[in-house]
Amino acid sequence: MTEETTLINGQWRKLASRKDVHNPATGQTVGTACWGDAALATEAADAAAGAFTGWSKTPARKRADILLRAAELLLERRESIAATLAAEAGKRLPEAIGEISFSIEYFKWFAEEARRPLGNVIPSEDPARRHLSTRSATGVVVSLTSWNFPCSLQARKLAPALAAGCTVVARVSERAPLAATELVRAINDAGLPPGVLNLVHGPAREITDALLAHPSVRVVTFTGSTAVGRQIMATAAKRVVRPLLELGGNAPFIVFDDADLDAAVDAAVLAKTRNTGQSCVAANRFFVQDGVFEEFVTRLAGRLDALSIGDGSAEPVPDLGPMINQDSVASVQRMVDEALELGAKERTSWRQVPAGGSFLRPMLLTDVPEQAALAREEVFGPVAAAFPFTDEAEVLGRANHTEMGLAAYVFTRDAARSWRVADELEAGIVGINDPLPSVAFAPMGGVKQSGLGREGASLGMEEFTEPKYLAWRP
Repeated sequence: MTEETTLINGQWRKLASRKDVHNPATGQTVGTACWGDAALATEAADAAAGAFTGWSKTPARKRADILLRAAELLLERRESIAATLAAEAGKRLPEAIGEISFSIEYFKWFAEEARRPLGNVIPSEDPARRHLSTRSATGVVVSLTSWNFPCSLQARKLAPALAAGCTVVARVSERAPLAATELVRAINDAGLPPGVLNLVHGPAREITDALLAHPSVRVVTFTGSTAVGRQIMATAAKRVVRPLLELGGNAPFIVFDDADLDAAVDAAVLAKTRNTGQSCVAANRFFVQDGVFEEFVTRLAGRLDALSIGDGSAEPVPDLGPMINQDSVASVQRMVDEALELGAKERTSWRQVPAGGSFLRPMLLTDVPEQAALAREEVFGPVAAAFPFTDEAEVLGRANHTEMGLAAYVFTRDAARSWRVADELEAGIVGINDPLPSVAFAPMGGVKQSGLGREGASLGMEEFTEPKYLAWRP
């Protein structure tokens, strides 16, 4: 890891002001990131604006070749970047390797999308006229991402923006900036012209405000909390910058009494504890039909109790790593304490967690009252509540009773029921007997206050293009 973590106009810079990055499992410093300011952000946007015309007019095939080369470089460097990611974010090393692999898939997919024609011919009612629509790159894109999946989130934004012909200024969370910096380094090394991709680190609000005030910025794409998303959307509205937002979730995990219970419990563990529960699409509220409620809860609690906890980079690899910091641990623990004070029951067993890191044992609660935060709000950690239900109508009403609508999960062997329930769930992503539905070639995004727009699939590139209608009289 080099000391130059700021990229502007094709040049890596070493800045005097730096910010340390700590391993949440040990508290040790694992690296530092250059720490910029509004002036640096504006300089980066200037570079992106200057590079836009040349990059947007670069043949799609050449843009595609560069993205494919980026995928190759990321594959060559995967283990090194994953080790950095595991150290700075506390991820289990296999999950970190998986994240880099998923990032590579986005570059491969959008390299293919870059070559596919955009636009269409519209049938005319007048034989003397022709109607066509074309698409072109929007302009400079601002890409802002959080710490929980710092590489794959940036890949999901950078790959389609670059494929479409946009230039980009990226900022990643200061909690885990180092692996994402290496992701950007690989993309830049693939042969991007200077200024096409720029990276700045610095105070989130200051950097974001400076970038969104820049006259050449046309799109802001952000993944993070709904609260911050609202602020970004309000700032973007001042200049009518297009917001592409993937925000918080409160995913229901619905188990019907005809489900394959073995598969449902396996899926529940994975959907709840992946990345230590720090995922917007993590299973959050477990709704289990009366007939299998007790068995499901008992089995899930036992599985959670059996999970090993420790440093994600250690050997053997633990089942559960640390949370990102002690503030996150305290936030989730407060939700648990409130629920218990209101009468909830814990179904998992107490145990000591490793000392010296941001660890939290996984917990499953039942009898959680509706007024408790654990029943209403997103839980960004390895804790969940389980609720019994009687029938479809009841569970759909309760599952949809939230301002969020990112992901939902349904477990049943009844094909008709699976489609019926999926149609009624107010969510942008539904996993039917599938705890990991995300793929590069399918649209990712939410409804209600879980966001605007879609990432991945062909829709992911359309977000970075503008349609133009042509009416032609030969």
